[in-house]
Amino acid sequence: MFNSAVFNSAFRFVSKRAFHTYIKAATPGGSIRIPLGSPKVIGIATSRGNRSYQEDSFQFAALSLDPEELRLSAKKSFGVDWDPNAAGEAYARQVLFVGIFDGHGGQAVSLYLHQHLHDIFESVDKSHIPELFEWIKELGGYFKRFRGGALNPWLHNPPSSQPMDLEARATMAFFQADRILSEGHEAKSCGATASVALLHSLDVPKKPFFSADQIGLTVAHAGDTRILLCATEGGRVYPMTQDHHAETRVEAARLRRMGGTSLITDSFGEARWMGALANTRGLGDLKFKQFGVTAEPEIRSKLLRGADWAYMIFVTDGISSVLSDAEISDLARDSPDPKTAGDKILAFAEEMGSEDNATVIVLPLPGWGKIRGPDRTKELREYRRQQMVGSERQRRM
Repeated sequence: MFNSAVFNSAFRFVSKRAFHTYIKAATPGGSIRIPLGSPKVIGIATSRGNRSYQEDSFQFAALSLDPEELRLSAKKSFGVDWDPNAAGEAYARQVLFVGIFDGHGGQAVSLYLHQHLHDIFESVDKSHIPELFEWIKELGGYFKRFRGGALNPWLHNPPSSQPMDLEARATMAFFQADRILSEGHEAKSCGATASVALLHSLDVPKKPFFSADQIGLTVAHAGDTRILLCATEGGRVYPMTQDHHAETRVEAARLRRMGGTSLITDSFGEARWMGALANTRGLGDLKFKQFGVTAEPEIRSKLLRGADWAYMIFVTDGISSVLSDAEISDLARDSPDPKTAGDKILAFAEEMGSEDNATVIVLPLPGWGKIRGPDRTKELREYRRQQMVGSERQRRM
C-alpha cells in the first residue's frame, strides 16, 4: 500500500506551494482568472480498462517560477528577448504545468507524481544540486559514470552563478522526485513513466496559452507516455516525445556504455530490460537504477506561433498501443470542446481493443477548430472499426 506519511515527511523540506489551479490573463480592465479544471480549458478522459485498479494519473497547475530563469530559457532555447518587466509583476512568473504519468507494479509512484511533482518543479533550488548529485552517484552501477547532464554547470568548483534554465529545473525535479520516492519501500518494486509540458506565454500583455501569439514549450519526458502537437495545416502531427525502450536508438546507445546487454524478449515477443521493464527511463523502480534505469528526462523545446497549432494531446500507452499518432490527432478534430475530444479518443481506443489503463489530456491551442485539409485517417478508422465487429464477443469466449 502507498505510505503517504513517509513521502510527505520527506517532501516537506522542499515544498513552497505557490502554484495555482487557475491561470491569470490580462484584460483591458485588469485581469481575469481562468480555472484549469474546466472541461473547456483542459479536457481529461480516463479509464482503468479491465485492470483491477487505475495506475495512470495526471496533473495540471499554474506554476510560479523565477522570471530571470524564464528570460534565460527563452533566449537560450528560442532566441527570443523576452522582457519580464514588460510582462508585468502579476504575470511574469506564470508557467502552465501539465503532466501525465503511467504507473506499473502499483499505484504508489504515479500517485506521488500526481500529488507532488508540480510542487517539486517550483521548489527545487540550484544550491541543492551538489547534494542531489551525491545521492545520484550513490545509486552505483550505471551512475558511477554519470556527469550530471543538464546539472553539470552547478557541479563545478566554483559552481556557475547563472540561474537555472527550464532544462536544468526539469532535470533536477525528476531526480529530486526519485530521491524522495527512495525514502519509501514501495518505489523499489514499482515505478511510473512521465511526460511534462511547460507552456510559457511570451506575449506582452500576457495572453493565456489558448490565445497566445507566441508560446515557449518545454517538454520533459521519461518513458512511453506521449505528447503530440497537432498543427492547423493539414492536421499534421509533431511528436514531442519518443518512447524510451531499450531497443530504440537513443536508449541503446546510452545503455551500451554499461557493456553487455540485459535486454530479454518475453514469450509475447516484447523486449524487456532486465527481463522486467518496458522502459529504461522513469521514476521509481529503484532496484533497477544501477542497471541503467534513470529518471533523467529527455528535454525538448519548441517556439510555437499560436495560430499554427490546434491542440496538444497527452496519452498513456493504453491509447498509443492501439492507435497511431495520426489517428489520435484526427479523432480530436471538430470537437466542440477539449473534453469531448478526449472522450472520442478514449472511446475509439477501447473499441480497438485497449484493455489497459488509459488516459487522454487535450489542451487547446490558439488554432483550435481551425484545422485545414482532409481527415486522412478517417477511412482507415472506419476499416478498423469494421474489422473489430464481433471481436469483443470472441474475446469473451
